Amino acid sequence: MVQAIVLELLIGMDRLTGFARRLWGGAGCALVVLPMLLLVPRAWCAPAGAGGQSAPTAPTASAAPAAPATRAVPAVPAAPAARAAPTAPAQAASIPPHLPFYIARKANRTVYVLGTLHAAMPADYPMNLPFRPVILDALKRSAVLAFELSPDDLVVSQNDVTRYGVCAKPCLPKQLPDELWKRLQWRLRDNPEALTEIQKMRPWLAALLIETYDSLASGLQTEYGTEAQLENIYTKDPIIGLETLSDQMRAFTGLNSAEQWEMLAQDLSQTPQQNVADMRQLHALWRDGDADRLAAWNTARSQRLAQSPELSNALDEKILFRRNRRFARRIAQLSLPDRPLFVAVGVLHLGGPRGVLAKLRENGFTVQPG
Repeated sequence: MVQAIVLELLIGMDRLTGFARRLWGGAGCALVVLPMLLLVPRAWCAPAGAGGQSAPTAPTASAAPAAPATRAVPAVPAAPAARAAPTAPAQAASIPPHLPFYIARKANRTVYVLGTLHAAMPADYPMNLPFRPVILDALKRSAVLAFELSPDDLVVSQNDVTRYGVCAKPCLPKQLPDELWKRLQWRLRDNPEALTEIQKMRPWLAALLIETYDSLASGLQTEYGTEAQLENIYTKDPIIGLETLSDQMRAFTGLNSAEQWEMLAQDLSQTPQQNVADMRQLHALWRDGDADRLAAWNTARSQRLAQSPELSNALDEKILFRRNRRFARRIAQLSLPDRPLFVAVGVLHLGGPRGVLAKLRENGFTVQPG
């Protein structure tokens, strides 16, 4: 789960933009990497070959040191094709994907909920119609737009990331078990500059950057994250946050050493190519628009990658489920009679029995697909 959720936790931080460029040799992106906390992309990524160097060649699975054995679980099903997916590229570029969109109602209160992806592709937002008409109409009707984090909070995020995630001197080798450090060295063996930089990071931040690297290699671009596209067309104020910067920071700074090791070990348990394939599968499921199916895929992936089921469950609780409950409480507080609220949160927060939609139902809302 952590690998997929990281895509949601990408957020633009100028400080990390420099890290990303150095770490990944320019991987075609001036990314605003965001780890932890945030989520609204503020970076502009160019596809490989559009001015930047391509990402380093990933090692083959057979050459890498053996990863710890994981529990046997059913294979993750292949991502379905998007609803009514056209075959012609020109047609695909003119029709917006379905996307996970829901309407929650309680008496005379209405909340529109859109599941977002914080990095996507240009074809996901056609110029003539960036979102389906029902989504655009809901946005027009809404008095308030809410993201996970307000755009104003993003401005101050980079200092906190540096404070809590970066050391003055190399600290990562001393904070990792020797076997895990050797696996990280192997992953970055063709990029010594990246290895030098990542040594100055704490394990949770190192894990997020490894995951971000693989996400970018999948072709997803933060410029086309859903929040960035919503901001392009939303002309009213305000845009508010469902949680604070401190809330999001604590999701990672509150991890103990073993949980941070688990997070990094999951990132390294697959080859970069396998992680890229998972990111593309996540993207396809998001386009299809079924939050519950996405949640089931995410749960199966979490079980497949878990090195320690107990630690993996602890990560899910701190990074995903605890925030789901906070989001649902905040949405209920913000919803007012006859003042529709539009909420855009990472799609992996929505579905399943512990997702935001289920928590809204527990709070008395009826929830239906939009």
